[in-house]
Amino acid sequence: MKSLYFRLAIVAIMLVAGQNAHGQVVRIDSTTNWKKSFKAGLNINQATFSGNWKGGGINSFGFNALMNFKANYKNGRTSWDNEIDLLYGMVNNEGQGVRKTMDRIFIDSKYGRGLGEKWDMFVAMNINTQFAKGYKYVKDVNGVEQGLLISDSFSPMFVTLSLGAEWKPVSYFKMRFSPIAPRATFLSNNDGRYSAVDPAAPYGVTVGKPERFEWYAFQIMADLDKDIATNMNLKVRYILFANYQTPEINKVDHRVDLNLTAKVNKYVNVSLGGIFIYDYDQDASPQYSQALSLGVLYTFQNFAEKK
Repeated sequence: MKSLYFRLAIVAIMLVAGQNAHGQVVRIDSTTNWKKSFKAGLNINQATFSGNWKGGGINSFGFNALMNFKANYKNGRTSWDNEIDLLYGMVNNEGQGVRKTMDRIFIDSKYGRGLGEKWDMFVAMNINTQFAKGYKYVKDVNGVEQGLLISDSFSPMFVTLSLGAEWKPVSYFKMRFSPIAPRATFLSNNDGRYSAVDPAAPYGVTVGKPERFEWYAFQIMADLDKDIATNMNLKVRYILFANYQTPEINKVDHRVDLNLTAKVNKYVNVSLGGIFIYDYDQDASPQYSQALSLGVLYTFQNFAEKK
């Protein structure tokens, strides 16, 4: 019962905070060459059942939080675009304990020089990693579920440098083509503890080594961030990575991050998010995760969107 009161208190705090916050703030600043935007959201889900509930169910409490910050500079032919995209979620199911549901850290910085109205030359660096440990849950011979470590904080961490051309046909879509895109994969304490991924080379990193370098590689990155309807935003990021030394089709990496957000009112939003990954060094089959949530969202920007 104390747990129930605690959860209700959190929901009440969220509602009170929402009534004192502005769901979306736009303050146009025409004196700067910087366009800045900030988005933060918190979604909570909870379920409680009495001990004699005949419909079945598990008491649970969970949340996911997101934060996205962009700071883009433009002056003549020179541009400098920066983005931090964070996502984390967990759920506590009675009898199973706390488990992670969503986890993403994406950091990107790109310097560009304009070649024309829709094309830039650029050099960029991006980082893809996570906040917390990840586990694969399997049952032992006695039927007891065990968590096998498959990832750790900032491990693996993928750091990619890229050089190439960017196509920006409209304000809400851009695509980078990088024929030169070396990537480093960092894996902390790679002493065999990630054997649930691969006993010899988890994430392509040989056991006993902390990193792997892929010097000769190609990358494509596409980004869509568009209001597709009134109070509805779609954000999609696609990354393709191919090592010139392993050109087989089944060894080309693909990653898609998708988030669809619909505002119910000034404070409340519904969000549908998903991540799709195909990386032969992680698993021979595609991976995906999906989450649907209801919560509060705050956004700020210093420019007006082009319609």
